[in-house]
Amino acid sequence: MANTNNFLTQFLNCTSKKPNTLITNLYFCTFATFLFTLCYFLGLWHNYPTTTVTTATVATASNLCFNPTTNSTTTTTSAVPSFTNLEFAAHHNMPDPPPTAARGPHLPPCAWSYYEYTPCEDQKRSLQFPRARLAYRERHCPAAEDVLRCRIPAPYGYKQPLRWPASRDAAWFANAPHKELTVEKKGQNWVRVEGDRFKFPGGGTMFPRGADRYIDDIGKLVNLRDGSIRTAIDTGCGVASFGAYLLSRDILTVSFAPRDTHISQVQFALERGVPALIGIIASIRLPYPSRAFDLAHCSRCLIPWGKYEGVYLTEVDRVLRPGGYWILSGPPINYQNHWRGWERTRESLRDEQDEIEDVAKSLCWKKLVQKDDLAVWQKPTNHVHCKLKRKIFKTSRPFCGEAQDPDKAWYTKLDTCLTPLPEVKDIKEISGGGLSKWPKRLTSIPPRIRSESLEGITAEMFTENTRLWKKRVAYYKRLDHQLAERGRYRNLLDMNSYLGGFAAALVDDPVWVMNIVPVEAEINTLGVVYERGLIGTYQNWCEAMSTYPRTYDFIHGDSVFSLYQNRCDMVDILLEMDRILRPEGSVILRDDVDVLTKVKSIADEMQWDVRITDHEEGPYERQKILIAVKEYWTAPPPERDQQSKH
Repeated sequence: MANTNNFLTQFLNCTSKKPNTLITNLYFCTFATFLFTLCYFLGLWHNYPTTTVTTATVATASNLCFNPTTNSTTTTTSAVPSFTNLEFAAHHNMPDPPPTAARGPHLPPCAWSYYEYTPCEDQKRSLQFPRARLAYRERHCPAAEDVLRCRIPAPYGYKQPLRWPASRDAAWFANAPHKELTVEKKGQNWVRVEGDRFKFPGGGTMFPRGADRYIDDIGKLVNLRDGSIRTAIDTGCGVASFGAYLLSRDILTVSFAPRDTHISQVQFALERGVPALIGIIASIRLPYPSRAFDLAHCSRCLIPWGKYEGVYLTEVDRVLRPGGYWILSGPPINYQNHWRGWERTRESLRDEQDEIEDVAKSLCWKKLVQKDDLAVWQKPTNHVHCKLKRKIFKTSRPFCGEAQDPDKAWYTKLDTCLTPLPEVKDIKEISGGGLSKWPKRLTSIPPRIRSESLEGITAEMFTENTRLWKKRVAYYKRLDHQLAERGRYRNLLDMNSYLGGFAAALVDDPVWVMNIVPVEAEINTLGVVYERGLIGTYQNWCEAMSTYPRTYDFIHGDSVFSLYQNRCDMVDILLEMDRILRPEGSVILRDDVDVLTKVKSIADEMQWDVRITDHEEGPYERQKILIAVKEYWTAPPPERDQQSKH
């Protein structure tokens, strides 16, 4: 201990800056430094292992970082522990998320020539089907292996449609670049081209003075102003000027026409902001419930109403509500003054009118009036008298059997039997129940619910549903500023409308909503939608919709993808949504969070800007809301596209 203290004392003296101490101990300090260095190297040598490594060991050791479970072969001295039994793999981990493919290769744009592609009304495919009674122009959807897996482009130069009501009278030429109708119907004021726009003067084959004055003439025969007529159907609609001008009278019209030689007539209607669908009366029922429309209209629609045992007029009867009107103008009405212009004989036109009159009588319709070029029939409010007449006169047109569902209308074959109206207790009673006048009709309890004919839906549920959707739509407008901006949207689609609550909540906005009741829905509620004074159609979302690309500004869906789980591919539904949605249009979907997460992963690949947000009741709800905006993109300029082909 004394020696140690003496050594430390000498060392401290060596580091001292005193002159006498530094000189005296210089040799001692040098010796001490040498000793420290020697001890360090001795200790290092003593503890360093002697190791012999084989060539295989070097190769294995180099892979340890990448494969911790790989065994190495190492020969060491006994003092070194072996690496053989070391385990570096994690025992608790989550699998990596699946890799996301690039946008382009997975769901690429279709060829530019598909910019007006309508999958279920493809003109080339339709030629494979029988021409009898124009059945080849009905829906004929592609087989699963023929379904396109690409995104339909907008035509080059596409612009957002003009805002309503300016859109009623004009549309951008670039959005539907076809001049055929401007030539074919030049003298009838259907449509003309002025610069970069189409102009719609409001004319038609039977109303060259304009639809507004034509409707005024109808208004002198039928009251169009008191709210008793709210829903209408226009068969063979042309560019839908009839429906366009009824809107100013608070009448909502479903206009339809086939995709035929009148190029893009339905597309023009949609560009104008008027409700329209591709359709035809041929061999299957129209996709609407019974007792849906207050008024049906045909203006030279070229439908042979008196032929085939009156099957087409019988279908009109099915969709007309009790007391509804059928209005006919054009051949054969007023043939005495028009037979030369129609290039027909008096006799053939007289026979045609007689056939129509006979069919109308067999349906128990009453002819109210024929004045000039207009004729009006009315359907009875019940079938009490009709049944009595059948017993007395033994007419040939029977009532349909009870087994036939009058509301079933998805690929359902037409029938010549008369759809019976619901039973009544009094001859003055309206079958199925009377409707309130518009706008009270929107929130009144619909007759189908009031009569308890829809199992499981009560008046209280209807009232609560109406209140709920007012709250939800208010929340949507906070999430989507475009929906909140008055006039930004015009054409809206609700993919699973149930009781029409979403559309009802928007009734004060300058929009119209096509309400879809999926054919897979547990309860068929489309009749209720019409009883509220709204419009809609049936649809199976495993197939394409009967409309043109870029029909809708906004698409809404409540639990659509949950409904179609295990029925068809989610990708196909989203691609159809993309087809019918306009560039920069919006989508709002509400569904289970796991479902929406899958939807988002696909929508990201379709050039949609997507986000998922909380339910209006807060973050603890499992149902979430997805908001998406389709990005603007179009087909390339024609010259660039030609260059890419060479």
